[in-house]
Amino acid sequence: MNRKPKVVITDYDYGDVDIERHILEAAGAEVVALQAKREDDLFEEARDCDAIMNQYARVGARTIAVMERCRVIARYGVGVDIVDVAAASAKGILVTNVRDYCTDEVADHAISLWLALARRLFDYDRATHQGIWRWQSGSPIHRLRGRTVGIVSFGKIGQAIASRARPFGVDLIVYDPYLSPDVAQSLGVRQVDKATLLAEADVLMMQVPMTAETRHFLGEAEFAAMKPGALVVNTGRGPTIDNKALYRALVEGRIAGAGLDDPEEEPAKLADWSPAGNPIFTLPNVVVTPHVAYYSEESIRSAREIAASEVARVLTGQAPRNPVNAAALLAPEGKAYA
Repeated sequence: MNRKPKVVITDYDYGDVDIERHILEAAGAEVVALQAKREDDLFEEARDCDAIMNQYARVGARTIAVMERCRVIARYGVGVDIVDVAAASAKGILVTNVRDYCTDEVADHAISLWLALARRLFDYDRATHQGIWRWQSGSPIHRLRGRTVGIVSFGKIGQAIASRARPFGVDLIVYDPYLSPDVAQSLGVRQVDKATLLAEADVLMMQVPMTAETRHFLGEAEFAAMKPGALVVNTGRGPTIDNKALYRALVEGRIAGAGLDDPEEEPAKLADWSPAGNPIFTLPNVVVTPHVAYYSEESIRSAREIAASEVARVLTGQAPRNPVNAAALLAPEGKAYA
């Protein structure tokens, strides 16, 4: 009897995996759903899997080393830093991700954090709930028009943030060493180096993927170089900002506030977490959301459908639509993956 391909879902917080089962079982696969937070929890099921899908759990070199027949590792999201892509490529395993499923959501969230900080919405809310009805309880507030918004990383999400910020009458500058000057000019933004970005931005919007190069992109030196009273908004990866340095900059009044969609420790990837471990959570001028910038009911469904469909395509001999390491691999028939 032919063995069904086995698909392991490492972890998920969607409540169920019904969407994935529907797609994968239609492709002839069986689904094994786990809730693993450590690589050691994956070894047994990963050994004979044909595919693996991961949300927060890391699929690293140790997991990949035990895989005997895996053909594809599919990420529920854009970033693949929690997959050892080099190890997967060396073993001939495709890695896929989910692209362009939450551009609007993340851009909306970034603008929302900026406006909430700039207009001191949470200060006013706390005050009114305590019976304080004074415009001064949120002061000082400065006009948005004429301010400079700096965007770090100017891909599709960065561009969507810019399009939403522009109607507020701000000047837009961007830092992205991989951005073509022609593209920056065509989109009406001024491309600057990092020093200029830090010196000029009244609001710094971070939309940065996690790499060795971008870890602690903002640290002690960067906060010292920023404008007094600047705001920082991060809807990219948490570890791109050194939270200890951010805490000191906020407490010492070097910057005015921060909106973070994820703190540096990225709680969703930890088995146990408490805000007591990060002093950022004690500050009233910091707004933290639980890594939800990507979230809408529509985007969640898209991520799940796309990730599962990528696996189904590979298992049925088709090329994936969102390959990460295709250039390093050849398809079974000896041709490069599309």
